[in-house]
Amino acid sequence: MRPMSAARLRPGDLVEVKAPEEILETLDADGTVDQLPFMPEMVEFCGKRFRVSRRVLKTCNSGPRPGMAAFRGDDVVLLDGLRCSGADHDGCQKACVIFWREAWLRRVDNTTPPSVNAEGSKQLRARLKTFAGPKTYFCQASQLLKATDVSSGWQRITQCFGEIRAGNCTALEMAVQLGIWLFWKTRRKVLGTFAKGNKKSTPTECLNLQPGERVEVKSMKSIIETMSETGRNRGLLFFPNMRELCGQQHRGWDGGDATIPQYRVSGGLLLRMRRDLLRRVWAL
Repeated sequence: MRPMSAARLRPGDLVEVKAPEEILETLDADGTVDQLPFMPEMVEFCGKRFRVSRRVLKTCNSGPRPGMAAFRGDDVVLLDGLRCSGADHDGCQKACVIFWREAWLRRVDNTTPPSVNAEGSKQLRARLKTFAGPKTYFCQASQLLKATDVSSGWQRITQCFGEIRAGNCTALEMAVQLGIWLFWKTRRKVLGTFAKGNKKSTPTECLNLQPGERVEVKSMKSIIETMSETGRNRGLLFFPNMRELCGQQHRGWDGGDATIPQYRVSGGLLLRMRRDLLRRVWAL
């Protein structure tokens, strides 16, 4: 069941995450709206207020059905700075951006937000799933293929105009984005993968970085020396837009306890990633 808002939310709108009892009324037996789960990690935001950062007209799918896709119903938004903590999925540290159905939000003014009933939160949590099977997790990332439809070439073009109408960007900003996309697509056709190296076996470096430490991203020349012919280092791709960070300094961040192995949900499975695969070979 999906109650529709009187007016679509737009970037910059102040919204309040509805009370647990209200959200519970929107969910099916699996704790979803149109197969998009309301996750246990989202309960803590009930009754709190945030700004809409953008409407979600499209998203990237990976795995068996890669490419651009769109949520059914055009009623999904992102809220400023909210990411999944992974606390209810065995500490998954992928830190996914959380998708919000408009049915879970209300537009508000600057009045004082209401208090949240602890019993309501408990009842809501009882409805929500974290497992789809004995070893398969259930979350927005694992259900993304089911909650979206693949976008055709024509739909992707119309989505560009939709981004402007939704307030996600201006016409000039969209023109710039399209120009950049066309440039890199043409370059890849003519010259192949961006920043490919010649390594058969890519190197490993251990910087023993800790959360909060400052690092400097290596020069493009140094990074190329660490890459394979497909532009990867042990499977991790260096995307073209990452080149803009070369030479810059940034503070390191870890989505969880730096002393434990890192995890991420992939296709519903929780993967334990070796520490040597996570060290930043592209930082000084």
